[in-house]
Amino acid sequence: MILVANVAVGLVAALHAYFLVLEMFLWTKPVGRRVFGLTPERAEATRSLAANQGLYNGFLAAGLVWGIAAGAAGDPPKVFFLSCVIVAGIFGALTASRRILWVQAVPGAVALALVCAAAR
Repeated sequence: MILVANVAVGLVAALHAYFLVLEMFLWTKPVGRRVFGLTPERAEATRSLAANQGLYNGFLAAGLVWGIAAGAAGDPPKVFFLSCVIVAGIFGALTASRRILWVQAVPGAVALALVCAAAR
């Protein structure tokens, strides 16, 4: 069960690393604009905001990787960072796009449930 939980946490970390790349490096590029439905002008105007958001996603990914690397001692960091992922996903769904709930919060909640189940 621990392996399954860690794989789920790793997938959530990979998602957030992908978000970092999209928001920090691809925001104004065709792929970034397509993913977020942005015009070139809007993408350029929001570039620094997106980069900041991407950096935060990188911190979430790093915290999750830290939790996995710490072995049994990594459960508290995994629970903390997955909780942050879930809260950010719910907030994003309420304020930006409902899709964020499914792309961010739900995978985080599934991984958190698996981490908690494996700890028992």
